[in-house]
Amino acid sequence: MTYTIAEPCVDVLDKACIEECPVDCIYEGNRMLYIHPDECVDCGACEPVCPVEAIFYEDDVPDEWVEYTAANADFFDEIGSPGGAAKAGKIDHDAPFVKALPPMNEE
Repeated sequence: MTYTIAEPCVDVLDKACIEECPVDCIYEGNRMLYIHPDECVDCGACEPVCPVEAIFYEDDVPDEWVEYTAANADFFDEIGSPGGAAKAGKIDHDAPFVKALPPMNEE
């Protein structure tokens, strides 16, 4: 089990969770942040600091956002396990599901 970042993060990218993560497993894509399922240690430090309440324990992801669990894992299909988000920096990539979404922050 791991934590998942869901739709409220799309096109927001607040990054408070990145600063709080003790194992550096939250990566930045083009449109949202992603938690590496193999690097996450399930500490939950990221969840309470998320200002848009986008982070959920995998079993607690709301039904309307359940596809984000797969999207968090799919993000790493091409890049594998870089071994830490800080050294990877922003990755010019998104999970296919997220990439196909319409813009979320239109005014």
